Amino acid sequence: MATFVVRRLIASIFIFLAATYLMYILVSLSGDPLEDLRTSTAPNKLQLIEARTMLLHLDVPPYLRYFIWLGGIFGFTGKGFFDLGVTVQNQPVNILLAQAAGSTLQLVTIASLVAIVLGLVVGITTALRQYSGYDYGVTFLSFLFFSLPIFWVAVLLKQYIAIGFNDFLAHPQIVWWLVPLLAVIAGLIWMSIIPGKGLRRLATFGIAAAATAAVLIYMDMSNWFSYPHIGIVGIIITLVGAAFGVTAISTGLRNRKALYASLVVAGVGAALWYPFIYYTTGLPFWGWVGSLVALVGVALGIGWFMGGDDRRPVARTAALVGLVAGAVLSLDRFMQVWDDYAQSGRVKGRPIATIGSGTPGLEGSLWVHGIDLFTHLLLPTIALILISFATYTRYSRASLLEVMNQDYIRTARAKGLTERTVVVRHAFRNALIPIATIVAFDIGGIIGGAVITERVFGWTGMGALFQNGLDHVDPNPVMAFFLVTGSLAILFNLIADLVYAGLDPRIRVS
Repeated sequence: MATFVVRRLIASIFIFLAATYLMYILVSLSGDPLEDLRTSTAPNKLQLIEARTMLLHLDVPPYLRYFIWLGGIFGFTGKGFFDLGVTVQNQPVNILLAQAAGSTLQLVTIASLVAIVLGLVVGITTALRQYSGYDYGVTFLSFLFFSLPIFWVAVLLKQYIAIGFNDFLAHPQIVWWLVPLLAVIAGLIWMSIIPGKGLRRLATFGIAAAATAAVLIYMDMSNWFSYPHIGIVGIIITLVGAAFGVTAISTGLRNRKALYASLVVAGVGAALWYPFIYYTTGLPFWGWVGSLVALVGVALGIGWFMGGDDRRPVARTAALVGLVAGAVLSLDRFMQVWDDYAQSGRVKGRPIATIGSGTPGLEGSLWVHGIDLFTHLLLPTIALILISFATYTRYSRASLLEVMNQDYIRTARAKGLTERTVVVRHAFRNALIPIATIVAFDIGGIIGGAVITERVFGWTGMGALFQNGLDHVDPNPVMAFFLVTGSLAILFNLIADLVYAGLDPRIRVS
C-alpha cells in the first residue's frame, strides 16, 4: 500500500508540474499586464511601468518566469515556503487565496454533502422501485436539472425564491386554493414513493394529502412564516420518527435493544429542548459544537450500555439518533431568532439574500449570524445541488441495479436474509465503488465549477480570484487557483483508489 501511494504521488508531481507550466505560459501570453499603465495619463507613468515590471519580473520571458514562481513555492526566493507572489496591485496572493478558499469551501462543502447524500438516497430508492412512477418522475427531473445552465438556474432562483418569497413574507398568508393543490401533489408523490397496490396506495395518498393540508393550515393560522418554530411537540414527533427510521436502516426494527436505546436517546433530546432553547443565547460557536459532541457522546454511551452482547451496532444506531437530535434542537434554536434577524435594520424584512456571503455590519449572537449565513448560502447551494443531483442519482441507481443482479445477492436472498440486510449490508457497499470515483472528481473540481455560481451570486471566492487574474493578465492569482484545484483533484483521486480497497476486499492495491 505504501509503495503504491508513493508511486502515485511521484507520478502526480510530474503531471502537476507539466500542467502548471502550461497554464502559466497560456495566462502570461494572453495579454499585456502593463496595458492599463501604457494608456495612463499619470505624470509618473514610466516609473509605474518600471516598478510593476520589477515587481512581477516582466523583464524575464514567461518560459523562464515560471521557474521564479515555482521557486517561491519551495522557498527559494527568500520570502518563506509556499510564497505565491503578489498581484498586479501588489497584494500578497497568499492572503487573497486564504480568504477566497475559505469563502468557496464554505459554499461548496455544504452543497457537495447535501447533493451526495440526497443523490445517493434518491438513486437507491429509484433502483429499488424500478420502472415505477416514482422512478420515471425522478429520471425526468434529473435530466431536466442536468440540462439547465447554471446561470439560468441562478436567475430563476433569484426571481422566484428570493424576490418572490421575500414579497410573500411581507404579508405571509396562504391563499385558500393552494392548500388542496399542494395536498394533492404531496399525496401523489408519496403514493409513488411508498410501494403498494389498490387500497394501500389510496390510503397512502389520503394520509399524505391530509397531513400536508393540516400542516399548511397550521402554518397559516399560527403565522409560522413570520415566527417559525418546531416546538416541543414537533421535537418529540421528529425524534421518535428518527429513532424508528434510523433503527430500521441501521440494524432493523427486530433488534429491540437498538430500538429501545434510540427511543431513550430521543427522550434525552426532548428533555434537553427547554434548556437548549432558553439558556443558550450567548453560547459561542465552540460551545455549540461542544454541546453537540457531548450529546452524541451521551447517546453513544447509552447505546453501549444498553447494547449488551450487541454493543457496536446498538451504540452506532444510538449515536446517529443523537446526531439527529442535536441537529433538530439546533434548527429550532436558530428558528427562534428568525424574526429578530428578518426585522433588523440591516435586513429590513427581506431575509433571503440574492448577493454576497454575509450582511455587512450585522451584529448579534451565534444564532443570528447562523441565520444570516443560511440566507446567503441558500440560493447558490440550491443551484449547485440541482446541477450535481442528476449525476449522483443516475450513477447510484445504475450501480445498485447492476449489483442487485449479481449471483451473491441471489445467494443472500436464498439464505433467508431480510431485504434490508441484502440491500444495506451486501448491495449498497459494492454499489458505492463507482460513486467513489464520481465523488472524487466532483470534490476536486467543484471549486473550479463554482466560478460561475460565485459570479452570479456575488461571492468573493475562488471564482473571483480566478476571474480577476484573467482580466488583469495576472498569472499569480490564476496559478493559486489552479494550484488548489489541481492538488485537490490529485489528492481525491488517490483517496478514491484507496477507498476501492476498503469497499471491496477483492480489490488489492499493490
